[in-house]
Amino acid sequence: MRTFLIGLVIVVLALALRMAFVVAPAAGTFADLEETGLAGCEALTIAPGTEDVTIHPVTGLALVSTAERRGGDSAGNAIWSFDPADPQASLTRLTDAPEDFVPHGISLLVREGAPDRLFVVNHPRAGGHRIEIFEFDAEGALTHVDSITYPELSSPNDVLAVGPRSFYATNDRRYAEGLASQIEAFFGLPLSGVSYFDGEAGRIAADGLIYANGINMSADGRFIYVAEFLGRRVNVYRRAADGSLERVDRIAVHTGADNIEIGPEGDLWIGAHPDVFAFLDHLEDPGAIAPSEVVRVDPETGTVTRELVALNGQIDASSVAAASEDNLIVGAVFDDHVLICPR
Repeated sequence: MRTFLIGLVIVVLALALRMAFVVAPAAGTFADLEETGLAGCEALTIAPGTEDVTIHPVTGLALVSTAERRGGDSAGNAIWSFDPADPQASLTRLTDAPEDFVPHGISLLVREGAPDRLFVVNHPRAGGHRIEIFEFDAEGALTHVDSITYPELSSPNDVLAVGPRSFYATNDRRYAEGLASQIEAFFGLPLSGVSYFDGEAGRIAADGLIYANGINMSADGRFIYVAEFLGRRVNVYRRAADGSLERVDRIAVHTGADNIEIGPEGDLWIGAHPDVFAFLDHLEDPGAIAPSEVVRVDPETGTVTRELVALNGQIDASSVAAASEDNLIVGAVFDDHVLICPR
């Protein structure tokens, strides 16, 4: 009995220490923020859940993934495009999506001599998960060409295209539902990771992450960047020719990192959630404010710069920040708009 009690005390102390040094900081309990970076920003209404945005490096068009995540009307679930120079007039809903389409993370593969491809995480309401692949032509039309699923695609959040039919996808949880899922999230357990699909089959490429979220790649293809939402950091992996990943660095960003976009200078632009508890309140109550934060990371030096903070509902629960030379476009998990801000 004495041994059992000692063991129980050790477990309780371990949980208390994890709550104090991992969970509380991850939740933004100690965050101290002031608004910044909002001068000149304008809202563009699109559809509920502007969760991911990417900017075409050649045409400058912005592509936006939208989905209603509170269980409401799904009529706005789509991929959209607009020209940041004239957003209202150019906003276009792109067609040819699968019938049961609940898009999440997106990744654009730019190809020479062939149509570009857009990879999209899809969570069909009928169940399961898929990566949808679209061809994106010079006129800006999407044509659906493939749907891919495999056992390791268990809880996908974001996707990174690396070939015509090959990609990485983050799994934000090991346990998708039930008590195990709640325990994993509440205690910030390092059980999530990254899967890799080589065009024929999938496998786990990285694990041991605390709610893996956004993923992207350096311009030369040598390094893969993976955000940990609850870990509040970015993992840097060296990519081998066979797709395997070797972690070479971890960069603390001190905020709940969501999607990662690569800016024109090679920096990482991250939409983030500085206060997880406020985010959860906003999930249940659309009127509750969830602070938004955008940070820029220099992957060479690890320098983290706070670029934007919104505390008064200008945009709630920011999930992505896509930067061009002229603009910064901020999307959100639930809001029906993006912010377009001058750089």
